[in-house]
Amino acid sequence: MTLTRRTFLQAAPIFLQAAKAAAAAPDRHGTILVVLQLGGGNDGINTVVPYADDHYGRARTPLRLTDREVHKLDAGLGFHPALEGLLRLYHDGRLSVIQGVGYPNMHRDHNVGMQSWQTANVTPAPKGSDPTGWLGRVADCSSESVPVVFAGSIPPPLAVHSRDAVIPAIRDARDWTLTAPSTFYDTSDPICAAAFSSARRTAGILTSTAAAYPDLPLANSLRTVAQLIRADLGIRIFLTEQGGTSPGEFDNHSNQAPNHTVSLRQLSQSVAAFCDDLNRDHLFDRVVLMTFSEFGRTLTENGRHGTGHGAAAPVFLAGGHVRPGLIGVHPSLSDLDNDALKPHTDFRSLYTTVLESWLAIPAEPVLGARFPVLPILT
Repeated sequence: MTLTRRTFLQAAPIFLQAAKAAAAAPDRHGTILVVLQLGGGNDGINTVVPYADDHYGRARTPLRLTDREVHKLDAGLGFHPALEGLLRLYHDGRLSVIQGVGYPNMHRDHNVGMQSWQTANVTPAPKGSDPTGWLGRVADCSSESVPVVFAGSIPPPLAVHSRDAVIPAIRDARDWTLTAPSTFYDTSDPICAAAFSSARRTAGILTSTAAAYPDLPLANSLRTVAQLIRADLGIRIFLTEQGGTSPGEFDNHSNQAPNHTVSLRQLSQSVAAFCDDLNRDHLFDRVVLMTFSEFGRTLTENGRHGTGHGAAAPVFLAGGHVRPGLIGVHPSLSDLDNDALKPHTDFRSLYTTVLESWLAIPAEPVLGARFPVLPILT
């Protein structure tokens, strides 16, 4: 790439962070959070399936998954058959399922619902306002140069919108490297010299991995995240996504069974490959990966073999220090809110827990209020 000094200085936060990381000894003990957005409203009922519940059997016919099809977790719940990779993590004690996550009076509009999760504010922002995301506020409060990064191919989600901080958005780890002819810069310029020197030293780490990933968009994004973790650039939080822009691939109002199977298989294979990659280099204990979607789906299927916008849904946590297994009870299928599961665990308590108990970052300045810490980490 050909750079002028002006364009170099515009990208200075990235390169200065690389210089800082290269000059310091790698910190292989700092904790890292990876947030995975599932766009479209994932059907939690057919993800963690209440296969033994009669209400489930009566409400769904073509969408029903039987006890012979699911991967049984206990006498009443099982994983969707496409979740083999997550099932392996579950049995290895590296995956937890937090059930019934949401917030009171959940919004069932895609944009409003997603905004609630991305901003940690359940009151819709006024039209014309420019809200910041909860991860953007983490970056605004941080003294680190680049504490948060978005890895993906869509425009950066609202979750990483900040007021002051620079939050890079990258598609590939090579975006973080800097190559240029040696005649481009004056070696007497200490800023340029340090940045180019560190960029060359870290380029090999950033673009290499021996791990096998499936050829999937999410897997490619998670490979990039793994490469950046391995390079120890000081990044504490990553956001990535599956589903694309609104309404998102998980929005299955018709023909849900095959479409949902494809989406869950891609999720499962990608996350499993990412966890295996980090575990191979003894980095997995530093990481917690957390999923979220704007809402779940209705219990009753519609006439087009799909489902409507719902409310509560499960959240997956993967990592070396998660409390494994099923956490919390599955929401009742007989006590519904307009055909949707009622939440019993506020997602802002989940955010509080990963910020304070995992990252050691005060949550109240980020979330604007105090929420209970959950017993989900060891």
